[in-house]
Amino acid sequence: METKAKNTDTDLRDVDLDEELAGILTAISIVSKRLAKKLLALQKRDESTEKGGNPDEQDE
Repeated sequence: METKAKNTDTDLRDVDLDEELAGILTAISIVSKRLAKKLLALQKRDESTEKGGNPDEQDE
């Protein structure tokens, strides 16, 4: 299904507002990625401690 914007729709859009929205969505994406990495690191640390290892030292 293809939809086209009407001329009145595009005339009412604010370019500055669109740019600000794009910046906000980009920032949310960056923060989400960082949180996901931290959660993975915590999960790996927890799995390591459950197996009896010490997360701060190398296993021998």
